[in-house]
Amino acid sequence: MTFRKIQWDILTRVLLLFATLAAASFMLVKEWYVYGIVIVPVVIYQVIDFYRFHKMAEYEVGQFVESIQYRDFSRNFNVSQAPDDLKMLRKGFNEINTAFKVITKEKETQYQYLQKILELVDTGIVSYETETGDVMWMNESLKKMLMLPYLKTIHSLQRRDEELYRHVVALKPGSSDVATVHLEKHSFKILLSATAFQTEGKKYQLVAFQNINEALDETESKAWQKLLSVMTHEIMNSVAPISSLADTLKTRLQQSVRYLDNSNGVVEDLEVGINTIKRRSEGLLKFAEVYRNLNKITTPNLKQVFVRDLFENMHNLMEPTLERKGIEMEIVLKAPDLMLDVDTNLMEQVLINLIVNAIDAVKEMPEPRITLSAVTTSGNKVAVKVADNGHGMSEEVMNNIFIPFFSTKKNGSGIGLSLCKQIMMLHKGNISVQSIEGTGTVFTLQF
Repeated sequence: MTFRKIQWDILTRVLLLFATLAAASFMLVKEWYVYGIVIVPVVIYQVIDFYRFHKMAEYEVGQFVESIQYRDFSRNFNVSQAPDDLKMLRKGFNEINTAFKVITKEKETQYQYLQKILELVDTGIVSYETETGDVMWMNESLKKMLMLPYLKTIHSLQRRDEELYRHVVALKPGSSDVATVHLEKHSFKILLSATAFQTEGKKYQLVAFQNINEALDETESKAWQKLLSVMTHEIMNSVAPISSLADTLKTRLQQSVRYLDNSNGVVEDLEVGINTIKRRSEGLLKFAEVYRNLNKITTPNLKQVFVRDLFENMHNLMEPTLERKGIEMEIVLKAPDLMLDVDTNLMEQVLINLIVNAIDAVKEMPEPRITLSAVTTSGNKVAVKVADNGHGMSEEVMNNIFIPFFSTKKNGSGIGLSLCKQIMMLHKGNISVQSIEGTGTVFTLQF
């Protein structure tokens, strides 16, 4: 409405100037020079006034364009002190500035809202320019996930984790890929997803990093539980009759021994054979029963306990064994009031298993040492660590250490660490291992 009035004002000036010039031309044709001399000053005044109006409007428009260019929407054009010709123009500029201010405020609010949402999600997100690799934005979740304060370019990732970098840059928009993040002390699986967009003539790639380690662990654990359930069921169904039959054969042999010729020791051989069958079948039944325990734990009895009490129980329990073997166990707890929401019996079982493994790992070391510690990590999570200065493990062993039946010990059953992993999953936590051959091993319980 304002600018329509300005248009009418300009049109009126043009029409008046046209009418005056037409009148002057008419008088000149009629040779009415006296009247022509009178009308010439009017024409000159109108031209000067129109030029002055044009220059003032041009200046005002220039000021307005400058405020738009620098996004200075707070600028106000004084209407009350403006010449009458420019009052409507300035009023129009103020209305546009107000509209831009509202739009900018809405966009800023939406941007802040989106920023907060992206900061709250657990998924790491990074956006970078496709051509140069310059990182435009990355959220806090990604910084924590990769333990990086910032990334100037996506190519900077190559120095930190070359394998992950290759997966990221090879990712096509709309596709997904599973990669491994290698940190200083541990590694984990992530799902990479990418999308592309274009703005201001530049192409950008948006990559999402989702930690799928826990999901993979849970799926793997359920698969092993199903397998163990079937195996133990079949083993027990097949072996139980053998054990019973061995009992029957032994009884029948004892009843018939007086009728048999034992001059060459046949009866003793039969008895030894039957006893061996019975003993091994009973051992196999006990073995299957132990593995069936993996599936029995379903709901932990959670309660708040002090970590110091948990550590004290472990020290009292393991002290005689440690002293007998000359092993030093150090307990490190900087926060005495640190608490955990755990099933005490199950958690003690996990710690006993880890300490027993550590004792076995350091038994040949000149200065055997085991360290039991607890710290608070980012996000107020608690990490309990069992470390030793033993012979360490190879990467291949670390990759298989939590798989049921896998053991590096001669008489190991391969059930201990599998059970530890299941107990930690029941506590909505996880267990991880870091080891260097010849240096030592650290098991971390993350709650």
